[in-house]
Amino acid sequence: MGSILTPEDKAKIQIALAEAFVDNEVDYAYIAERIKSYDLKIVEDILYSEVAPVCFGNLETPAPPIWTGFKDEWLLDEIEKELQARQKNRIRRVFDNLKVLWLRYSYKYIWKEILKSLDEKIAKKS
Repeated sequence: MGSILTPEDKAKIQIALAEAFVDNEVDYAYIAERIKSYDLKIVEDILYSEVAPVCFGNLETPAPPIWTGFKDEWLLDEIEKELQARQKNRIRRVFDNLKVLWLRYSYKYIWKEILKSLDEKIAKKS
């Protein structure tokens, strides 16, 4: 698939990536399967600039409220609110850029695990 995503494709990617932020064992192979046909650079950007800002708090709290999965509608609505707020306010954009840098650093293991699962899928096919 090319680098242009339909809104439906983007929603599928966001929903799949949110699974990495549940307070339960993460099935990275499942996430990898759901995102494998998309441009990985775009998927990585969606992970850290759209999904992580909404979902990371679940992993930062002592007793996370979400342990089986985020509700799709809630997740997509929250991501859209974040993106709109970022677009409307220059100061918010600057703050969010710093936040995304921190998220990339703090949660880099998530992307590494997804890539590892993708590599394992490719190796099995060989």
